Amino acid sequence: MQRRRDERVTAKTAKPQTGPSGEPVLLSGGNPQIAKGYGDAPVQAYIEAMPGWKSDLGRRLDAAVVRAVPAVRKAVKWNSPFYAAAGDEGWFLSFHCFAKYVKVAFFRGAALSPLPPGQSKQKDVRYLDIHEDDTLDEALFVSWVEQASRLPGEKM
Repeated sequence: MQRRRDERVTAKTAKPQTGPSGEPVLLSGGNPQIAKGYGDAPVQAYIEAMPGWKSDLGRRLDAAVVRAVPAVRKAVKWNSPFYAAAGDEGWFLSFHCFAKYVKVAFFRGAALSPLPPGQSKQKDVRYLDIHEDDTLDEALFVSWVEQASRLPGEKM
């Protein structure tokens, strides 16, 4: 049985880039530098490399997505985790570390109800910025994930 391109994971893609101290390399703004890869392993490597409180948040976000969309496909692209519904060639969600917050991107967020609060220059995209002291409304987040997973994904 041939595996789909997006299901392949190698040891290289499942590990964060590390510096001389063995710590994950963080790009400007504190985002982990992770090689492109498909599957759960590179996403978990990214989450593990997220600095400080962001790693716990990353685990919560990932777990909420998996609960809402059990057959979700995962990848790391452009140093960020991406999520897609099974059978869809496009992506519905991604998140990215910044210095003081984690930005969740809903690629078809303008179609979600209620709208995620962050606007974008792209008409379909909406954001949720989560800061360290914010309380994540997991029920609302899961609702957005469920809605987003039923929409056509963004091909990237």
